[in-house]
Amino acid sequence: MAEQEGAISGMVVKPLTKFYKDSYNLVNKCTKPDGKEFMRIATATGVGLLILGGIGFMVKLIHLPVNQILLGSA
Repeated sequence: MAEQEGAISGMVVKPLTKFYKDSYNLVNKCTKPDGKEFMRIATATGVGLLILGGIGFMVKLIHLPVNQILLGSA
């Protein structure tokens, strides 16, 4: 019975304890971005969204006429 408890401890408890300690250390080392860094991240995200939206719009503009030509008025 003691062997099973030792195996469970080695396979479940120790990895969970290590994960908890590593996660705790990570959260303590993390810092909030300052205003300049936040604006840089927000700008990059906004530009990426605009690019993806533009690509989607262009694909839709090309798809509609091609679809009408291929399918006709079926």
